[in-house]
Amino acid sequence: MKKFYIQTLGCKVNQYESDGIALSLERQGWQKAKKKQAADVFIINTCAVTSKAGMQSRQAIRKIIRENPNATVIVTGCHAQTDPDQIKKIDQMNQTGHIVCHKDKTKIAKHITDICDNSSPLNFKKTDHTKASVFHGFDHAVKGEMTRAYLKIQDGCNAFCTYCIVPHARGASVSMPEKEVFKHLKELNSSGFKEVILTGIHTGMYGIDLEKKSSLVQLLEKINDQRPVHRIRLSSIEPAELNDGIINLAGQGNILCDHFHIPLQSGDDDILKKMRRPYDVGFFKEIIHKIHKTIPNAGIGIDTLIGFPSETQKQFENTYNLLETLPISYLHVFPFSARKGTPAYHFDDKVDAGVIKQRCEAMRKLDKIKRKSFIDANLNRRLEGLVQHKPDLKTGLLKAVTSNYLTVFLNKNHDHNLKGKIIDLVPAQYDKDMNILGKIIE
Repeated sequence: MKKFYIQTLGCKVNQYESDGIALSLERQGWQKAKKKQAADVFIINTCAVTSKAGMQSRQAIRKIIRENPNATVIVTGCHAQTDPDQIKKIDQMNQTGHIVCHKDKTKIAKHITDICDNSSPLNFKKTDHTKASVFHGFDHAVKGEMTRAYLKIQDGCNAFCTYCIVPHARGASVSMPEKEVFKHLKELNSSGFKEVILTGIHTGMYGIDLEKKSSLVQLLEKINDQRPVHRIRLSSIEPAELNDGIINLAGQGNILCDHFHIPLQSGDDDILKKMRRPYDVGFFKEIIHKIHKTIPNAGIGIDTLIGFPSETQKQFENTYNLLETLPISYLHVFPFSARKGTPAYHFDDKVDAGVIKQRCEAMRKLDKIKRKSFIDANLNRRLEGLVQHKPDLKTGLLKAVTSNYLTVFLNKNHDHNLKGKIIDLVPAQYDKDMNILGKIIE
């Protein structure tokens, strides 16, 4: 039996697609290799979100070719779409390597034999994103190896923020038809998944391209009515698309988790304009306060992009001070990376790398403060948790993820038959590393 190995770089959408490719290959009779050395075919699913991600993707390709000179190598993902010429320059890519463009990613398993024989009908050229596109999904539910399943319901982006290469890599916004969404949700539920995370590149734009126009809130309302799974979580949603309907659904405590991950990027209006972000600080503050008023203990995560060209110390402080005062629970901090092919690549007044590093460190300290405050606010509260299949590697303890996105360790005496089950728990205490220990409520 032939074996394959997939290496994934980048975001949750990439991981979802890699899991989908893996499951498709297994259905074709292939076996997943536990060790790289045992594989006949290597698939590298690349990332292009930053220059560093592109470099890491090429390093991964070189390493696999060097260590496995006789294997077939398939390169796909965002870096394969945006920079195929750089990948072609890698030694031996012309002999043993194949580049599969974005729209053909889901067809790799179907044509794997042809790819190995160099007779594949797949299009190895860059996808032309100027032409109308459709949603390229898998015809089966993607189950992966985690307790919580992901479902990609949307792909692509129409926003073209000045720093972002993703629209060039993924194309225009496209959506999975509602019928397919429910089919996949029901399959995942039948397979034992209690939580499904709806993901995409610009998830809030779901439905605008469908023949029968829809929206994310309409989809969520239908899921809430039909209950195909126990609970749904949104992976990320833009401030401009986080409307009252979505907030109120999460506030009902039924199926939509009370957790939002929101990309702010900057807390300064002038920088937001240069980024081409479709909101201002006042709008963002209103959204956060609305969530907190409706759902006082909601988990609210924020993305920040630090060191955008021309960002002054005062503008950085505007971002810091904004987030310091808002009721958020954690931060993801990203340093600006100039990405060739984007307007920001040509912007003047680049911020010194050392200054960016200092600002990121300050923001990460704020992240720790916010995480601690959020844990304190949830101590001794009754919460719903989903017990993970894999115990913690260090302690051996089971752990559960709450609906508002806290990870809670459970007493080691608890039965491992709880894996994959929904339980009620109370966070009781936490250590200096903010590891939370909880009690199960019988």
